[in-house]
Amino acid sequence: MNRNGVIISGGTIESAFALSILKEVQPEYVIGVDRGLTFLYQNQVMPTHIVGDFDSISPHIIDFYRKKTTIPIQQFRPEKDQTDTEIAVRLALELGITHLWILGATGTRLDHVLANIQVLKIAHDAGAKAYIIDGHNRISLIEKEAWLTKDNAYGTYFSLFPFGGSVEGLSIKGAKYPLKGHTVTPYDSRCVSNEWEEDVVEITFPSGTIILMETRE
Repeated sequence: MNRNGVIISGGTIESAFALSILKEVQPEYVIGVDRGLTFLYQNQVMPTHIVGDFDSISPHIIDFYRKKTTIPIQQFRPEKDQTDTEIAVRLALELGITHLWILGATGTRLDHVLANIQVLKIAHDAGAKAYIIDGHNRISLIEKEAWLTKDNAYGTYFSLFPFGGSVEGLSIKGAKYPLKGHTVTPYDSRCVSNEWEEDVVEITFPSGTIILMETRE
């Protein structure tokens, strides 16, 4: 049985877009993460769980959830070994979430963006499908094969990056720039900004993990 969850993290959140995702996904669980609570509070969206060190949120907001609700709150010291988003992803997996959308995982802090992309691997290895999503990007991980349909495309472009090392034998069919048996390396930009040529793009590779970024202007 699929169990949908949404994490609201502390990066850039486009309110109208985030509200549309919550309406579309209808999540069983909503995990508010640190500054992401500001969006939930301002839009009167009640989280099911709250995590974070709360070093970047107004005290009156976290006090509201502590005093006016019975929502489980996990507070951590700022000096910790995991990011707040990683803590939230691990909590989502403990809750049995199988499909996870992470909002507020992109923004001006590129170190946080990169860390959040890496955190996708935790969900992936646990068998959950996880997406980092904002108004212009949908980021996920794929293994061995994937079919991208033009009707379900998130944007005009898609890009592929190896995760954790080179990926050999990458083939792409149905795209504007097809490939056959290519070895994509961490310093290879050949697989950036591809486009659909046919209604379905087929991506195959025998082993390894690839970051799939679907983007629009």
